Amino acid sequence: MTQETYRIVVVSAGVSNPSSTSMLADRTAQRAVALARAHGHDVEISVVELRELLPELPQALSTQFMGPGFRRAIDLLAEADGVIAATPVYKAGASAAFSGFFQVLDNDLLIGKPAVLAATAGTSRHALVIDQEVRGMFAYLRALPVPTSLFAAPEDMNDPALGSRIDRAAQELVLLMESGFARAVRGETWDTYSHEFGSDAGREVTVDFSSAVMKLAAGGTLPSQTSRNRDKPTTPR
Repeated sequence: MTQETYRIVVVSAGVSNPSSTSMLADRTAQRAVALARAHGHDVEISVVELRELLPELPQALSTQFMGPGFRRAIDLLAEADGVIAATPVYKAGASAAFSGFFQVLDNDLLIGKPAVLAATAGTSRHALVIDQEVRGMFAYLRALPVPTSLFAAPEDMNDPALGSRIDRAAQELVLLMESGFARAVRGETWDTYSHEFGSDAGREVTVDFSSAVMKLAAGGTLPSQTSRNRDKPTTPR
């Protein structure tokens, strides 16, 4: 197996400092680093703290204008080989910062990228939020969530069972990165997806500007219209 350098982006919606959500994401990232290095790979970790992007979130949601913090996060995710996304749970749902952040991303940004999904809450009653809510959002974004979801209530943080789940999720992330699936998708089947102009962090530009529709949008006329106008008899004024 050839040595690779993998880029993992940690997205944490934890609001406190220290944050149990960020701690869970960091533990997962460090375990993934250790496993990848054991396989002979280098790993670069980048962290996106969503609490730092909160001032930019309302404008991003309402106008799709991305401030400098959002642009940095989008650039990191565009180059990521793997993602670890963690959210606190409020009232049986992911935090507004977490949901809002991923909702404003374009639909092409995470196609095929493996992701570990994690959540923390004050009670184990919220344990299914990842699989019932967050996994569906990442499926819509056409990302590739690993099979193992991570959830931790306060009593779980020092439980060996959580450590075992973290190991399993990190191993799944490393194996999916090693498979090269995300790169293969972008290289071999990218054109089979439905894209929007300017998506994939602004890099999706497969629009035929020479088509009749694009010429019409630019202020021209369709060939049929030109022919009809040319054949129409003129009326003396």
